[in-house]
Amino acid sequence: MQAKKRYLLVSLGACLLLVAYLWGLQIGEFHNQNHHQHIYRVAQRPGLRLHRQHWPEWTHPLSPYLEDGEQEQDSPLLHHQHTSPRERREIRNNIYKSRRCRMDTCFDFRRCQRGFKVYVYPLPKGEKVSESYQKILTAVEDSRFHTTDVNQACLFVLGIDTLDRDQLSGQYVHNVKAKIQSLPTWNDGRNHLIFNLYSGTWPDYTEELGFDIGQAILAKASIDMDNFRPHFDVSIPLFSKDHSQKGGDKGYLTLNNVPPSRKYLLVFKGKRYLTGIGSETRNALYHIHNGEDIILLTTCKHGKDWEKHKDTRCDRENEEYSKFDYQELLHNSSFCLVPRGRRLGSFRFLEALQAACIPVLLSNGWELPFSEIIDWSKAAIIGDERLLLQVPSITRSVDHDKILALRQQTQFLWDAYFSSVAKIVLTTLEIIQDRINSHISRNKLMWNSLPGGLYVLPQFSTDAAVFPFYYSSLGKSPSQEFTAVIQAVTPLQSQLQPLVKLIIAVAKSKFCAQIIVLWNCDKPLPSKNKWPSTAVPITVIEGERKTMSSRFFPHDVILTDAVLSLDEDSVLSTNEVDFAFFVWHSFPDRIVGYPARSHYWDSSKSRWGYTSKWTNEYSMVLTGAAFYHRYYHYLYTHYLPPSLLTMVDRMSNCEDILMNFLVSAVTKLPPIKVTQKKQYKETMMQQGSKTSRWADPDHFAQRQTCMNSFSGWFGFMPLLHSQMRLDPVLFKDQVSILRKKYRDIERL
Repeated sequence: MQAKKRYLLVSLGACLLLVAYLWGLQIGEFHNQNHHQHIYRVAQRPGLRLHRQHWPEWTHPLSPYLEDGEQEQDSPLLHHQHTSPRERREIRNNIYKSRRCRMDTCFDFRRCQRGFKVYVYPLPKGEKVSESYQKILTAVEDSRFHTTDVNQACLFVLGIDTLDRDQLSGQYVHNVKAKIQSLPTWNDGRNHLIFNLYSGTWPDYTEELGFDIGQAILAKASIDMDNFRPHFDVSIPLFSKDHSQKGGDKGYLTLNNVPPSRKYLLVFKGKRYLTGIGSETRNALYHIHNGEDIILLTTCKHGKDWEKHKDTRCDRENEEYSKFDYQELLHNSSFCLVPRGRRLGSFRFLEALQAACIPVLLSNGWELPFSEIIDWSKAAIIGDERLLLQVPSITRSVDHDKILALRQQTQFLWDAYFSSVAKIVLTTLEIIQDRINSHISRNKLMWNSLPGGLYVLPQFSTDAAVFPFYYSSLGKSPSQEFTAVIQAVTPLQSQLQPLVKLIIAVAKSKFCAQIIVLWNCDKPLPSKNKWPSTAVPITVIEGERKTMSSRFFPHDVILTDAVLSLDEDSVLSTNEVDFAFFVWHSFPDRIVGYPARSHYWDSSKSRWGYTSKWTNEYSMVLTGAAFYHRYYHYLYTHYLPPSLLTMVDRMSNCEDILMNFLVSAVTKLPPIKVTQKKQYKETMMQQGSKTSRWADPDHFAQRQTCMNSFSGWFGFMPLLHSQMRLDPVLFKDQVSILRKKYRDIERL
């Protein structure tokens, strides 16, 4: 009996163990089912599609940590047998940590306490980089953020080319993992910025880079929303190797482009993928192509084995495809379709922006370029791949006013952020800088309206109302007073000197708040009794650095919006000062003044020329007698590179030309010339024999050199010609003198 009981107890225990084992298996299967159901639910979210490229975290959990060439796509878990449980646990933890990176968890702010400086690693010996990556590195090194001192760096950029991570590409760099981990300051990617244009390879085109980026910030093209780490990564546009290094080509929208609609409503010309990723939308375009105002052309004729997959439509579509010129379609359509390619982004995105052809985006899940700062709803139509048949009705419903506004915004965005590799790189760096200095970052108004975030330095102010560009949009006007800043380089010996007369004339203006004299003379500062007695305060600042650029230093004592910049030998009456200030009030973002000069292209020497001839056309107003906004002092000092400022100081020349270059580059407008005053030129010539630098025979030649050096740095010629001159009302009319507001001007 006892043996029978023992047998029953042993049997019962075995049954319980079997049940527990089966229950454990069922739970594991249940979790797996839930995991795949989660994948399915994620893929069913609006704007997403179920492609293998959305699965890298599930299908390739080890791929970031495998050596190049070791990945086994058909059996991603095979390499588990080569790792210990501890190693697998560390890998999972690293993946989890990397995907959850944010600035406050994966970035060391302490490195940036001395400012936002970017260090570029030297290119490893024997390594080469692609043309596109060299442009990126050059843009960083030419920026005001660059440092050659690794200990000063806040951010690090790899010298190793990571742009093309397609293993089938000739630009693919092997063993990146070992190379970056050998860097002494890699620190798991912390405070590093990695650029990438292409990831993954045929047939899946996943977003894998083939190496672990760790805690590095990823500046990537065609990045998926699922893999994008908000406010940490930066989405950049896909650009070709022919994209301009600096400056870039201008957009194609002209100011008088009316009516805003074009010959075609919607166009596209490109490859039709017969199979694989990106084929769904392009294979369906023929449904909405009407051959009239909607021209959607595709060709099967690409790749090595396209004929193996050709269908009944291929021959007919290939023939139709050859009948239309892509550039002609691009520049004569209101909307341009931008469907996804094998990857989410395509070159057509930037091509459409430049052509002022409103992009209609069909690329679900794409994190749009610079989405953190740019409001794309003002420049593009963001569609849904699943609703392709609705695209014609959506584009036809956009009225002409909206079309014009959208097209104008494409031109602004193209010029501000996308027309060159330098602008793409600088925008990326500025976004990261704004995150680091979040208390003084730019707002959406600054990023999405002229002149764009690259020309608005938040260190000057975070209040948009302080900048001259936003006065009209914010309903604000500049202050009713100005500060005169006079450059003094000769000793003050007599009350009859031009400097004294100038101070007296300026001080009589009812708009003058104060006069600042920059004493850059080698002689000692005169005693107080040598200065004229005026109703406005006079502040004398001795030049700690007696340089030409010091006249544009943003001194804290300048509190008014307007600055009247003057050479000590300028000859102006109080009426002239008042009238010029009155004009500047209507154009607070421009230079407004008296002495004008011009530039021209010298075809015989293939360079820019400078001329002082008096003609009906000008492109510069010299700062020897001109008004401008005080923000340009800050921009001149902190935006322009030290190389240009050093050049100006070495020559003791061209600072006025450089200021004109800067203001015209910002505003995309010429300066404003007020009443013609030939006396200015004549007086300068008379005084030139003794003190004026205008008498220097090398002066003119130096200014020719400056023109070309400055345009070389900007990457284009920002100066624009104008024939407009503003005179006082009734200036030349034969009417009663009592009706004239600025009576003295006509007697000059």
